[in-house]
Amino acid sequence: MIIILYLAVAVIAIAFAVLVYYLSQTLSSAQKTMDDVASTLEDVQEQMKGLSEETTELLHRTNTLAEDIQRKSKSLNSIFDAVEGFGQSLNTVNDSVKKVTSSIESKGVEQSGKIAQTLQWGKAIIDLVHRWQNVSKDNKVEK
Repeated sequence: MIIILYLAVAVIAIAFAVLVYYLSQTLSSAQKTMDDVASTLEDVQEQMKGLSEETTELLHRTNTLAEDIQRKSKSLNSIFDAVEGFGQSLNTVNDSVKKVTSSIESKGVEQSGKIAQTLQWGKAIIDLVHRWQNVSKDNKVEK
């Protein structure tokens, strides 16, 4: 019976040794995996650092560009104000031309009767002059 006990203890010892061996293999494999994960995380950290720097630089450039656009927009406001003033001046000139045209037209309508009468008098005078010239030619020819 003692032999069975020794054999049982020997089998338990061998089983324990095999268990320890496989456990150490598993832990060694787990250690390699953990090392790979740690290396990968370090790479990710470095990439995130670079990405953060690029993002900061991009943000600075964007702010500079926004300030430049705002400054240029303010400088364009004066141009638009000048164009608006020019448009108002043009409207004023246009209104003045309309008033002058209207005034000339109304004066023309008022004076049209006088002009027609003056033309008739002018025609009558021209006819008289022609008759007088014809009469004086006829008198010269008879002499």
